[in-house]
Amino acid sequence: MSSQVTDYINEASEEQQRIMQRVRELIKETVPGSTEEFKWSRPVFRKEKDFAYLKRAKKYVTLGFFNFEKLKDEDNRLEGTGKDMRHVKLTTLNDLDIDLFKEWFQAAST
Repeated sequence: MSSQVTDYINEASEEQQRIMQRVRELIKETVPGSTEEFKWSRPVFRKEKDFAYLKRAKKYVTLGFFNFEKLKDEDNRLEGTGKDMRHVKLTTLNDLDIDLFKEWFQAAST
């Protein structure tokens, strides 16, 4: 685990810390061999390529995905209009859809 990512998480509010730590754990569980780096002032998770990132905002945590075209988003949870990335905003730990995010981590990391 990256000490820079740990520091970034520890600087957040308590709820944001819980959210980001749980996402970090989910990625480690779901994508064996994945690594984390601190790039562009945020935690970035990668396997062979970058596939997800976390970013703090004032009232939520952004969980972003590279390779978003590989994700099945039947409920239209992904936000954004860029050509390369999409994201979801997480306000509380209850916003984590564990099964869906595991599926997305697996898809985005291949």
